[in-house]
Amino acid sequence: MAAALGRLSGFRNEFHRCLSSRADGLFELTDAVLCADGPVRSLVELSLASEHRRGHGGLYAALNRGRVEVSRLRRALAGLPLPRAADGRLVLAVDITSWLRPDAPTSPQRIMCHTYGRGKGQHIMIPGWPYSVICALETGRHSWTAPLDAVRLAPCDEAAEVTATQLRQVVTDLIAAGQQTPDDPDILVVTDAGYDAPRLAFLLADLPVVVLGRMRSDRVLRRAAPPRTPGAYGRPPRHGGEFVFGDPATWGDPDVTTSTDTRLYGPATARSWNRLHPRLTHRSAWAAQAGRLPIIEGTVIRLEVDRLPSGAIPTPVWLWCSSVDLSGSDVDHLWHAFLRRFDIEHTFRLLKQTLGWTCPKLRTPEAADRWTWLILAGYTQLRLARSLAADLRRPWEKPAEPDRLTPARVRRGFRHLRKHTGTPARVPKPSRPGPGRPAGRTNRHPTPRHNVHTATTHKTKRPKTGTKRPRRTG
Repeated sequence: MAAALGRLSGFRNEFHRCLSSRADGLFELTDAVLCADGPVRSLVELSLASEHRRGHGGLYAALNRGRVEVSRLRRALAGLPLPRAADGRLVLAVDITSWLRPDAPTSPQRIMCHTYGRGKGQHIMIPGWPYSVICALETGRHSWTAPLDAVRLAPCDEAAEVTATQLRQVVTDLIAAGQQTPDDPDILVVTDAGYDAPRLAFLLADLPVVVLGRMRSDRVLRRAAPPRTPGAYGRPPRHGGEFVFGDPATWGDPDVTTSTDTRLYGPATARSWNRLHPRLTHRSAWAAQAGRLPIIEGTVIRLEVDRLPSGAIPTPVWLWCSSVDLSGSDVDHLWHAFLRRFDIEHTFRLLKQTLGWTCPKLRTPEAADRWTWLILAGYTQLRLARSLAADLRRPWEKPAEPDRLTPARVRRGFRHLRKHTGTPARVPKPSRPGPGRPAGRTNRHPTPRHNVHTATTHKTKRPKTGTKRPRRTG
């Protein structure tokens, strides 16, 4: 108990030191988020909390003109105790979540963000600020993760390049903090189908990481090139036969087959094929690659389950891993880690619906970045207080064990823990509000408008056909 309280107090002090400008206002704003009654619905209402001793004007001034030392805060997050998987390795999940701003023409650097579930379950593009978030996962049925970094995607940014740079910085900080040693198993990076897993593995080849990503069911990979026959002429082939996900006749016998009985999904069967690679071409993300394109070999895993908890019809899941020559236990660890990737969705829902990450109507993306890091620091304090908080349950809620509290339940009791940790923020000085613009005078400096960035292309779209052709290139 004393050790957990000491870690929480130490992180709060380090977090205050990471706020180089208007530190007291930003720190008390974070405390107001953690101690507010109920979900955060409005930013200005946080100034009414007793933990925020400043006015609403100081609240907005701290967000608009404050400074956060992101690199120092990122190193502080990497130095905290992190969860690990069942085999002892670090598992990092990376995903993009959007801060939608459709009615903000004065906010710059907005791009079209992909959303799902709006308009009768359709995929709709809405203007906003997308953020790439990295979280450390742990085993077990719960909704806890450990956020380590968040980067906003600017216009014209490539998701794979930004994610690779972000992962490189996080892995470097983990190694510097002693979380990863040469004797530890490689860090597992889990992604969804929106990422190019082979390209991420190519960009992070010099780091101790293993990339595991889901692939679309219409992909086509290639086998290793067959050995050259003696006396043959011409250039040797670089690729072997095709492995079409949608054509079982091209699969052949799997190298590893495992079967596991699960509580939620019933019998789960995983089959893997070793040393498969995509056939890359000089286009899209590889257009600027000079010389011959690399051959990125990996292991393909096909996961089949008997049922889904939602009652929907289950479909096979195709995974690609940058490691080769895997055993049966390795295959089971990988697909279990992929299922744990969906815990990051619980974190996104808590950040948005409870902590109010996307509720402020901030104008500049720099202020949005400061607010994002404040929310991540607040969530980290909830994670450190996980074993200290009491279960302040509602009358209609079931009792929960101390180690099974959700982040929302831990937040209910954080106000009682705050008095034991103290606050490094100083008492605000008395001040008077400024005169503002005189009554009757119009605004002579209107805010400029900014268009939403959209990716343009000069290629003509092919007409859609009735049959869905498989993708034969990477």
